[in-house]
Amino acid sequence: MKRAERQYALVDLLRGARRPWSAVRLADRFEVSSRTIERDIASLQLAGVPIYAGHGVTGGYSILREYSLPPLNLSATESLAVLAGLALLDSSPYRSAARRARAKIAAVMEEGHREPVQEMLGMMQVIDAVDPTDDAVPLGMLPDVIAARRVVRLTYLGEDEDGGPDRSTSTVRDVETMGLLRAGDAWLLAGWCRLRDAIRGFRIERITQLKILDEAPPPRDPALLEADLAQWPVRRLV
Repeated sequence: MKRAERQYALVDLLRGARRPWSAVRLADRFEVSSRTIERDIASLQLAGVPIYAGHGVTGGYSILREYSLPPLNLSATESLAVLAGLALLDSSPYRSAARRARAKIAAVMEEGHREPVQEMLGMMQVIDAVDPTDDAVPLGMLPDVIAARRVVRLTYLGEDEDGGPDRSTSTVRDVETMGLLRAGDAWLLAGWCRLRDAIRGFRIERITQLKILDEAPPPRDPALLEADLAQWPVRRLV
């Protein structure tokens, strides 16, 4: 579990706890050292999360009961739209986060909405999602790659006559990452390809190896990416 995910889970655990949790008990729960838990607690406190420590035999870490997100007040149709949208990310780089979000939305859904929403979800099917090849880079790695803002070195499979990945041909490329694109039934890693000296989109299911290099990319004119995207009917998410 990554540090941010562990800290989020730690807040969720303390928010729902009826009694304080000791550092030792938390460390055992998250399979880390007590020192790691103490650093997590300190980071959360600096970020403004009201975690406090109680002393004595029954002491430990607790969180103010008032600390919570405002409740969601979604209609059945809105719940359906949110859950269906998150389900469409199941073949995306955000699959793990989307599944966690679905579980949280389902947990706070009004009881009277559960059955009709689940019934409607069961009537929806997705036939355009392309799963990565067995030797592809794990999807969950891609958000970290984008956030790192570093040059990446990837091994990329060529294309066969049917438009699928050709395992007999591959190239190694250094790429300055620029973002993620959804194109039809595929997710692409967009970036400046140094091999082709141009912007390229790399289908995720064809990336078999990826390494983040210790090199920050040089500044690129944003107009280059805008001009490339202008060739396609792009719909922005914000």
